[in-house]
Parts: sequence; structure tokens; C-alpha cells
Amino acid sequence: MTSEFYEDEKMTSRERDLSSKEAFGKLLPLLKEHKKPLIFCLLLLSGSTLLSLYWPILMKKAMDVDIKNGDLKGLIFTVAFIGVIQAVTLILRYIQTVRLEIIGQDVMVKLKKRLFDHILMSNISFFDKNPIGRLMARIESDTESLRMMFTNTVVMLMGDLILIIGIFFVMLYYSWKLTLILTTLIPVFAVLIYIFEKTTSPRFLAVRRRMAEVTATLTEYLHGMSIIQIFHRGDHVKKGMSEVNRLKFKAESRAELIVVAFFNSIHFLEYLMIALVLFFGMKWMRSGDITVGTFSMFVVLIWRSFEPIYTASGQLSHIQKAVAGGKRIFALLSSDRSLPDPIHPVEWRGLKEGIRFENVWFSYANDDDYALKNASFEVPVGSQVALAGVTGGGKSTIISLLLRLYDPQRGKITVDGIDIRDITKEDLRKRFSLVLQDIFLFPGDVAFNISLEANNISEDKIISAARIVDADRFIRRLPDGYKMEVSEKGANFSRGERQLLSFARALVTDPDVLILDEATSSVDPETERTIQASMKKLMAGRTSIIIAHRLSTILEADQILVVRRGEIIERGTHTELILKNGYYSKLFHLQFKNGVMANVG
Repeated sequence: MTSEFYEDEKMTSRERDLSSKEAFGKLLPLLKEHKKPLIFCLLLLSGSTLLSLYWPILMKKAMDVDIKNGDLKGLIFTVAFIGVIQAVTLILRYIQTVRLEIIGQDVMVKLKKRLFDHILMSNISFFDKNPIGRLMARIESDTESLRMMFTNTVVMLMGDLILIIGIFFVMLYYSWKLTLILTTLIPVFAVLIYIFEKTTSPRFLAVRRRMAEVTATLTEYLHGMSIIQIFHRGDHVKKGMSEVNRLKFKAESRAELIVVAFFNSIHFLEYLMIALVLFFGMKWMRSGDITVGTFSMFVVLIWRSFEPIYTASGQLSHIQKAVAGGKRIFALLSSDRSLPDPIHPVEWRGLKEGIRFENVWFSYANDDDYALKNASFEVPVGSQVALAGVTGGGKSTIISLLLRLYDPQRGKITVDGIDIRDITKEDLRKRFSLVLQDIFLFPGDVAFNISLEANNISEDKIISAARIVDADRFIRRLPDGYKMEVSEKGANFSRGERQLLSFARALVTDPDVLILDEATSSVDPETERTIQASMKKLMAGRTSIIIAHRLSTILEADQILVVRRGEIIERGTHTELILKNGYYSKLFHLQFKNGVMANVG
């Protein structure tokens, strides 16, 4: 199963080390901006809760005064007054709910923006350690759980607390003897709630894990549906889904049994309290210590006092989820997010001399398992340098280091003699254009996917770039041309067309350095020939670095660097390397053996 589906439960060491108090302490500055509206909402909450306590008192008056004295007008007035109180209570709660929702939405929007800005500025190693599912959960699920807690759960619990305290004092005021008898059951409530919380927390955690497993399994099967059908694995898939559903049902049924037992116990205590009121109330009514209205009011107040108990019990899981979400969010925000820009950056106006790697060593895990070992080479301005070798040799690592997606552990990389760590990342990267093997097209039209809405790119530049790579021809045939909407993942374009669009995207910025990372490996031979013809025009006089598995694309490179297991083992032109009869020569003859081109990667 894919790990990102378990992120609701798994926590990193940083997240575990961050206490709940620290996490919510970081949220307070966002809430302080709404201090006055929050106080206003608290007053509305208190007012609506206390008003809701007044109608049982009016009901007592109706029974003890109006009905007892046969005062119909008084009864009508009392009933009408109860209706007014209920209406005012609903209005106050509506205003409070709307205001709190506005506050909650504003806080969560700001928090989401902080999260997204943090993620946007994070380096690539950050994404190596944080799967997309985890980051999506932080931005959407965890922020939503916090919003729900502050706009719903906390408000409900505060209202419930005010209600219970209010009920206690109303009861105490009208009959301290009945109130004293009922308070004897409070320890029983406390014990039941404590046992419920301790026993259900781990079980509901297990339920969420099983739910995540069901989601992961279903997602994997849906993504691979074509393979499932082609290889007739339907029965196997049914068994797999049945098993994960069975395990989820088993975990959920255990948790629900405890929930049912708890609420049945609460219901029993509710009936027990009413029974005590009936027993002692009837006795004290005969003696005149309490009235019929007081007796009825106590029954209603007991019924109302159990509402908070039911709601509070149901909110425990929301609180647990919000606490965990808060810890994860602020642990993420406190993480080291990017390679730092220099305090005093050197201005770089574009490539004038060339690029140089000087004894560069790099490990992704910051250990002795180096992906690049003692790499040294030069890329003179205007030259075409190719990186050749099998997959995993270190070619893409060289490009990642050049674009400063990572920093090397040893050695340095310079452009025109300037260490790239002394240049801001923005200033460095805007001089490069990169074409990858895997093309990503964004939602939007064709023109947007070429320009990415850069301010300095006009429509004429977009069309010119598309013409150079021969993309304009197929774009013109589209129903809406450059305004044609791109469907999800560019599914309405062929792989070759998507590749041509990525070429146009790379060219439209007129880069100093063009980087082609296996740019033609995903297209058919005819399209490849078209692209290669365009690339000759494009790379004329332009510094280019080409990564290729298909050696046919680098025959005319000024220099070929053969990379194997992180080391540059051979270098030279195609002819020179063939004459050496070394590793490159073997790769070349393997690809063109029997006149058939093979992709060695």
C-alpha cells in the first residue's frame, strides 16, 4: 500500500516532539487578529445558552401559577414568551455560528497560504522525504480538522460547559435537596467518560488505519484497472478488497460495541436520575417542599443536561484529530524548507564563459553512498556537452546539482567562475531551460502551458517557439488552436505532442543554457527526426547539456561524458570514444546491433 494513505496516523519524530501546547501556541497569533469578534461570539454563546435555560423556568411558572390559578391569558403570555426566547436564542446562535465560521475560514485560509508558501519554497530533498499524499493531508485534511475544532467543537464544548453550570445553579436555587441527591451520580459519570476515552482512542485509531488501507487498496486497483482486466485478475482483486473490508469491519465493530455500551450506560444513568427525582420529588411534593412545576422543571433540566454529555462524547475523536493535525502542521512549518540564498548574492548577468564542476561529491542521504564521485568537467559557452550511460549512473544528479536543487557535500560548481551558491536560486535558474522525459501539462490552454503566464512572454514569442520545434503545425489543427484547453495530465494530446509542447516551453524563455534530459526517448522515430532537425537550429550557438539513452541523439556533441556508478569514466567526441573501444563503444554497438536501435535505459 502507498504510504501516503497512512499519514493521518503516522507521525514523524519532529511531530511527536512537538507538544499539543506548543502547536496551539503557534496558532494563537492567527486567532489574536480576531480577538474582538471572538469575544463577541463568546458573549453571544453565553447569552444564547443562558436564555435556553430560562424556558424551563417559565414552564415551572406556567404550571405553578397560570394553570394552577386557571389564568388562560397568563398561560398564553407565558407560552408566547417561551416562543420569543426560543426565537431570540436561535437568532443569537445563527449570528454566532456565521461569525465563527468567517473567523475560522479566514484563519484556515491564512494557515493554508503559509503551508503552501512553505512547500513552494522547499527544496527537492524535502519532497523526497514527504510524499504528495502527506502534503495534501496537511493542507486540506489537517487544516479542516483545526477549523472544525475551533468553529464547532470548541464552541459546542464551551456552550455545553456553560449549560451544565447554568443547570446546576438553577437546580440548586429551586431545590438544593434534589440537586444534592443528583450530584451523587457525578463520580459515576466521570468514571464512565474516562473509561470511554481510554478504551475508544486506540480502537478508533485502528479504525482510521483500516479505512486508510481500504482507500489505498481501492486507489491502487482503480489506477491499475486496465492491467487487472487484461490479465484477468478480477477475482484476485475481489478477494483483496474483501479482506481489507473484513479487517475494517472487524476493527470498527469492536469500537462501535464500546460506543453502544457507553451510551446505553449514559441512558441508564439518565433514567436513574429521573427515577430519583420521581421518588423523592413525589415524596416532597406531598409535604409541600417542592411544587409540581419544580418537579417538572427538574425532569426537563435532567433531559437537557444529558445533551452536552452526548455531544461531548461524540466530539472526542474530532479533538484528537485536530490535536494531531495541529502538531503535524506546525512541525511541517518549523522544518528546514530550502537551500538558503546567499546573504550578499553576486549578480550574474548570464553565461559568458562557461560552466565548471570541480571535484564534486554528492550523496542524497548525506552518507557514504555517493551518487556522484569526484566529478570534474567543463561546459564552455556555446558548446554541446552530452551525458551518456545507463539509468542510475548519475547523469540526472549532475543536472540537479547544476540547477541547485541540491548542494554537493564536497567540491563546487561555478558559472563564469562564480560559485552557484553565491547566486540567488531565482537568478541562477532563470538562465536555464529544462526538458524532461516525463512531461507535466498544467490545467489551462496550450498557450498557458508554453508560457506558464510569464509576464515577459508575448503571443508572438509563444508562436515562434512552437514553430521552431514544429509544434505549431499540430496546434493549428486543434479546434481552438493555442486556446485549446488541456485535459488532466494532457490526456487529449499524444505523447509526442506533449513532448513538443515541452520543447516550446523550454525555448520560449530564450535560455542561456538548454538542458535536455532524455528529451526524445518517449517519441516515435518519425517525431524524433523532426525534433532532432529542430534541435540543430535551436542549439546552434547555444550552450546545451544533453542527457540521452539513445546515443543517436548525441553523435554531433562537442564532448560526451560517460557516467557510470557516479563517476565520469570516459570523455571525448563520439569518434574519439568509438576509437577507444571502451564502455561507450560497447553501449553504442549494443544499441545499433543488427541495425536496430535499442534503449539501454
